[in-house]
Amino acid sequence: MKLKTIAVNGIIAALYVAVSGVIQPIAFTNIQLRIPEIFNHLIVFDKRYFFGIVAGVFFANLFFSPMLPYDLYFGVGQSALALLATIFFSRLTKNIWARLLFNTGVFTFTMFLIAWELKIALDLPFFLSWLTTAAGEFIVMAIGMPLMHAIHKRVRFDKLL
Repeated sequence: MKLKTIAVNGIIAALYVAVSGVIQPIAFTNIQLRIPEIFNHLIVFDKRYFFGIVAGVFFANLFFSPMLPYDLYFGVGQSALALLATIFFSRLTKNIWARLLFNTGVFTFTMFLIAWELKIALDLPFFLSWLTTAAGEFIVMAIGMPLMHAIHKRVRFDKLL
């Protein structure tokens, strides 16, 4: 892996952690609007962002989550699973909007893992937790689609690494 790729992934992870720290009160438990989830859309432009995103989730959960150690397993696992699904889907299409929509859908759907975590860790109702966490994830990811697409036109995420 090139030094530039490592550095950019380090920056992505640091940004994910920093934004999570700022919005901590609305980023964890069953009602969450985790704004740095917008960074998940970077995977649409280049699969090499995988490490920076997953590291960001890991360290944000390590530093700020009230549900340690559960969040290190479920939160990181959910992110890795959804990112890998998007990487696989991206092999099937070059259409950026299709990738962004798929990424939003897969992250929203896989929030059942976070609902399962909330059931185990806090004994919250599974389906209600899935509904609330999926709604928060969908809102953030849906807002992130046009935002990341617009930034990509100027920055070219696929050329940064």
